[in-house]
Formats: sequence, C-alpha cells, structure tokens
Amino acid sequence: MTHFSDYRSHTGANPEKFFKSTLFTSARLLLGLNCLEPGQTQSIHAHAGQDKFYFVLEGEGSFVVGGETQAAAEGMAVWAPAGIDHGVTNIGAQRLVLLVGIAPAPGQS
Repeated sequence: MTHFSDYRSHTGANPEKFFKSTLFTSARLLLGLNCLEPGQTQSIHAHAGQDKFYFVLEGEGSFVVGGETQAAAEGMAVWAPAGIDHGVTNIGAQRLVLLVGIAPAPGQS
C-alpha cells in the first residue's frame, strides 16, 4: 500500500454523470475525487452519520450546503456536517476536480 498519490493520475470523465475515483478507504475515512465536466451536477443529498468535505483542486463550482449557495474555486474548502443537504454544479468552462472526504467511510457508520 502506498501512502502517496498524485491526484491527476486518478481524474477522468463520464458524459452520463460525474466521475468518481476512490483514493483511499478505511473504516474511518473515504478519500476520493469527484470530477464534473462543465454543467454537470452532483444532486443535492445528505449523509446520515457522516461528515463530508470538498476541497477544490481545479475549476469552479456552485455549492449548496444546508440551503446556502456559494461559488468556490481552486484552493477553497466546503464541508457538510452529517445530515446536512449538499450538492455541487460545475459552473466553469473547465473540468471541476474535487478532493472529497467522508468520515466515517460509507457503510461504516
């Protein structure tokens, strides 16, 4: 098992829906990438018993968290505590690449 990874080797695209890639998972944490092409959306949803964060690596998105909407670009962090509705839409002209963390990992709460 490696403890280092260049996120760029895990990016991708899916014309049907946003692309997801898992970088690391344990009982305590899921760390992954979400890649959204321009106009793609991750629908508003919530995780009961799991906190989630997004860190914008590339691009710009419009995030909804708990009914509040705000744009976030490269270098910004967005988080949704357990049970809070959240979602994101790529509002830029380039791919939106997000580092995503969920704790505890799905299926472990």
